[in-house]
Amino acid sequence: QVQLVESGGGLVQPGGSLKLSCAASGSILSINYMGWYRQAPGKQRELVADITSDGSTNYRDSVKGRFTISRDNAKNTVYLQMNSLKPEDTAVYYCNAGQFSYFRHHVSWGQGTQVTVFS
Repeated sequence: QVQLVESGGGLVQPGGSLKLSCAASGSILSINYMGWYRQAPGKQRELVADITSDGSTNYRDSVKGRFTISRDNAKNTVYLQMNSLKPEDTAVYYCNAGQFSYFRHHVSWGQGTQVTVFS
C-alpha cells in the first residue's frame, strides 16, 4: 500500500505562486505514475498534470506554461509548482500514485489540500 501526504496549499492572491508537495511512503518501488488532480465545488475531478516513470509529463491546456510538475526520487516526492495563479485554479488538489503492471493496476490518493486564489 502507498500512502500519500500533501502539503503546500493555502490562500494566495491572483498572480501569486504556490508549490505543492506530495510525499509517498509504503510500497513506493512499484510506483510508475504520479499525478495531480483537482476538484472545485460543483465540478468533477480533473487532471492537472502527471508524470510517468520515463519522465514524460502531461498538462491540461488551462495550466500549460503556468504549472510545472516534477519529482525527486531520492525523497519519494512529487511537486507541483503553480505560478500566475488565477481564481479559476481554486480547488482541492489531490495527489495520485499509480502502480501499473501486467498483473497489478492500483491507484492511491492523498487526502487533498485546499488551494484558494482570492483577492
